[in-house]
Amino acid sequence: MSRAMDPHLVGGNRRDAAALTPTHVRWHVDGRVGVITLDRPERKNPLTFDSYAELRDLFRTLAQADDVRAIVIQGAGGNFCSGGDVHEIIGPLTAMSMPDLLTFTRMTGDLVKAMRACPQPIVSAIDGVCAGAGAIVAMASDLRVGTARSKVAFLFSRVGLAGCDMGACSILPRLIGQGRASELLFTGRSMSGDEALAWGFYNRVATPEDLGAQAIGWAAEIAAGPAFGHAMTKRMLHQEWAMGVDEAIESEAQAQAICMMTQDFHRAYQAFAAKAKPAFEGD
Repeated sequence: MSRAMDPHLVGGNRRDAAALTPTHVRWHVDGRVGVITLDRPERKNPLTFDSYAELRDLFRTLAQADDVRAIVIQGAGGNFCSGGDVHEIIGPLTAMSMPDLLTFTRMTGDLVKAMRACPQPIVSAIDGVCAGAGAIVAMASDLRVGTARSKVAFLFSRVGLAGCDMGACSILPRLIGQGRASELLFTGRSMSGDEALAWGFYNRVATPEDLGAQAIGWAAEIAAGPAFGHAMTKRMLHQEWAMGVDEAIESEAQAQAICMMTQDFHRAYQAFAAKAKPAFEGD
């Protein structure tokens, strides 16, 4: 198998995402868009050991779901996510042994790996507080819609830890540049909504009232496109970080040749010839 090929794109056990029933986050399917809502608004939607693991497993399952073509992740009650729950995670971590701590940090990293490996494009809808692990979830998404009032903070240095958490030192500089990422990771200060847009962390800014609709609407537009092609684009965007230019060009040649075998490619040509809009089916 060439490096361009993604095992999630070539078959396997398919799952009906609409039937999923997570217990620590809310989940529903809107057309071809799956919507994840972090739903502990009274605490600004912090993550727990259980919700970390459930999100990881949910994204792994969605890799095999063909009824969902794009994903939105949002928070309830005007905030995105305040990070790891101080009482349910931070406190217990101070009493753990080194092997247990490493099990935990690897598990949180596996959430980011699952998001990056999930073939569907992920759109984060970010309002209010987006801090710590919440900022990481936003960072690990493919696209981000935020509000002007939101505050994104990688708080790890504020609690005596390193900024290198869950891939932050790898992914964040690629989004906003090395210097800006260094500033946020060393200081733990908040990035305003205006900064997030100007620096390229946000793709779009919406009003708080329109945020959810904008994110779901954008995800629906993406979901109407060629699902196989979008999954390949996401895979190559991630995979080519570690490639030289010549290797990247060869991998993209293989990836595009694979996509040219899809029915969606043939539908697009037939629609163009008929001066019509193609209806992509993802096969």
